Amino acid sequence: MRRFGDRRDGTLLRDIDSMHLFMPLMYPNRCDNEAFIAERICLTNVDRYLEQKNAGDPAYRYNLFQVMVTALLKTITLRPKMNYFIANQSMYRRNEVTAAFTIKKIFSDGGGEALAFLHARPDDTIDTIHDEIYRQVSYCRSDRKDASTAGMDMVQKVPRFLLKPIGFAARFLDRHGWMPKSIIATDPYQASVVLTNLGSIRLHAGYHHLTNWGTNSVFCVIGERKLRPFTDDDGTVRMLSSVDLGLTIDERLADGYYYSRTVQLLRRLLEEPELLDRPLSEAVEY
Repeated sequence: MRRFGDRRDGTLLRDIDSMHLFMPLMYPNRCDNEAFIAERICLTNVDRYLEQKNAGDPAYRYNLFQVMVTALLKTITLRPKMNYFIANQSMYRRNEVTAAFTIKKIFSDGGGEALAFLHARPDDTIDTIHDEIYRQVSYCRSDRKDASTAGMDMVQKVPRFLLKPIGFAARFLDRHGWMPKSIIATDPYQASVVLTNLGSIRLHAGYHHLTNWGTNSVFCVIGERKLRPFTDDDGTVRMLSSVDLGLTIDERLADGYYYSRTVQLLRRLLEEPELLDRPLSEAVEY
């Protein structure tokens, strides 16, 4: 039941320790509290898994991006502090697990973009997420506009002298969780995790900032797939297909040990992707 102090999108954390109670007061801006984690993932098992998933030749093939989205959603589901956020100098637990990403309508300099937003359920698996991504990609690449883009288009028509007051009002509403739901329905910075697939445009993974706007506390950059050297326990070096990930997180939410364990879980899911066939809420040993 919603209590005084709760937001529409999150529940106020009332039983946190004193350090995490005071940190948002001392360090109020999300952009001032970013921590960056770089990970390199061998794709040998993922490639074998995708080959098996696509053996039946589905109309919309399973791919690396879908594996990454599902692995991150399962990680956040099983590591609940990764779904906390800080707004208006208070810490909240998000009411649902969500993921967002930008879709390029056409791969050209003038090609437009659209926003995709996934709402995960505890019983979701890679199969249901695969289907939802297909639905969203198809929608975004049509002539229709997502809700947040449509809202921005409306503001674009406002006289320029009104833009600054509108911006001030929007930030105030966002800080208190009062922005109309229709306007931020597909705003990526309201999601548990934002992903950008730079490998699809042949770029390396790297750092991507968080924003003070919205509630997003985790950003994942997926780099270009390449052959890279891996060393076995006996010292043998092999060139294997791999991908680099860049994770930016709000360090105020948890301590380093919690983040380390979270990355261990993410690695386990990507090293044994068959675990993604199980519901997001099903526990995993790691």
